[in-house]
Amino acid sequence: MREVVGYLPGAFDMFHVGHLRIIRRAQEHCTRLVVGVVTDEVMVSSKGKAPVVPLDERVEVVQAVTGVHEVVPDTSADKTVAWRKQPYDVLFKGDDWRGTPKGDRLEADMAALGVRVVYFPYTTQTSSTLLRRSLTAAL
Repeated sequence: MREVVGYLPGAFDMFHVGHLRIIRRAQEHCTRLVVGVVTDEVMVSSKGKAPVVPLDERVEVVQAVTGVHEVVPDTSADKTVAWRKQPYDVLFKGDDWRGTPKGDRLEADMAALGVRVVYFPYTTQTSSTLLRRSLTAAL
């Protein structure tokens, strides 16, 4: 059986059940799972806000999840950068990206490298954005 390397990029800020579910789903579609935790700088540039939890702690939490083979800092919103550092066969994203301009761009970039993009259902009832809003409202 050929090794299939999967890459799952994400912020993984305020780790919650949605993060756990997407990691578990990704594990079902590859033999080796590499998780890219976006750096604080990438999160600020792509989402316009800094993470609540610092990078080193987010990496440590994700490393503790059984079945994650490797955790790497994801240093660019351009996922071809991660692929050039460590090639992968399939990239996993939440389906909130599907059919959006950024999702279409991601699919085109990955197709040029021979990488499949697999979408998983986005956990709408729990997200870092909702947790952040709840924390802000409580202050």
